[in-house]
Amino acid sequence: MRAAYTEPFWIIDDSGFPDPDLADIERAVFSPDISMDYGLFKDGFTVSGQDLIDYVSGTDALVIYRCHITPELAEAIAPTCRVVVRCGVGIDNLSPDLLRRAGIVSFNIPDYCGDEVSCHTLALLLALERQVCVQDRMVRASEWGILAGGVPRRLSVRTAGIVGFGRIGKATARKLKAFYGHVVAYDPYVSADLMASHGVAAAGSLGELFAAADAIVLHAALTEETDHLIGSSVLARARPGAFLVNTARGRLVDTAAVVCALNEGRLGGFASDVFSPEDPNDDPVASELLDRDDVVVSAHRAFLSVESQLSLRRRVAETVAAVLRGGPLPAEGRVT
Repeated sequence: MRAAYTEPFWIIDDSGFPDPDLADIERAVFSPDISMDYGLFKDGFTVSGQDLIDYVSGTDALVIYRCHITPELAEAIAPTCRVVVRCGVGIDNLSPDLLRRAGIVSFNIPDYCGDEVSCHTLALLLALERQVCVQDRMVRASEWGILAGGVPRRLSVRTAGIVGFGRIGKATARKLKAFYGHVVAYDPYVSADLMASHGVAAAGSLGELFAAADAIVLHAALTEETDHLIGSSVLARARPGAFLVNTARGRLVDTAAVVCALNEGRLGGFASDVFSPEDPNDDPVASELLDRDDVVVSAHRAFLSVESQLSLRRRVAETVAAVLRGGPLPAEGRVT
């Protein structure tokens, strides 16, 4: 049996090229009856086009990272593929409806990086709150000054808001409570009682949360319902000077509306680990953010740690092996 990986980035060695010897975890799980293909690598991994279609054809299992399951890709794998697994939490690029119609079971790994993403969220938020990045840049430029970046606010009398109260939202709530005096959350699919059990108050609407919170962090999944969830109408409800942090998906946010809100002072700062497209330098609107002192960015790495990557690789391989060998299937992560 064959498991085709599209972007196993962990096999890239120090020279910048794939080294199959680094796929030790996968080989240990798959051996002896499942072979692993390591993707198509030229200047980077091929994640679209006819070459990818040819590569995945005939595979028994497909493992994707940021590659999107398109109708053409689903059609190419449908005759033989029994399972598609996404190396990550989000399922927007997994296209569950396409795989469901093709009769292919799919999984994500929903909880491998909750600690990492919640920590990264707090790191970005606290960098905004304390103007850490502005201070760092100015001191390095021999512009030492206590007031550079402005005077921070006291967090113990402030309210933090969470949009999306799933696994990562809950993990972030615990950490926010160590800094902020009050934490509220909005999630139409989670009861107020469950939020209360985590010491979090429920907001009745997204607008209500933005009106109540001095800092808002985003942990919602990207779906048709949440695409550009944070736009001009919601941002108009924000408290003047509120901070917004996105460590979920770039398309949750209307970037142009964020730029406008920063210019108007409706937002006091914006921090993001995610953009659409991935690199904000590739988007003329998002690139405007990069010159601002009230913006902090990172390169979609909130999930990253040595431990999270080892766990992710093992669990992906074990999920593939369980399906191909006839189970039992993992209790977590089944999408279709």
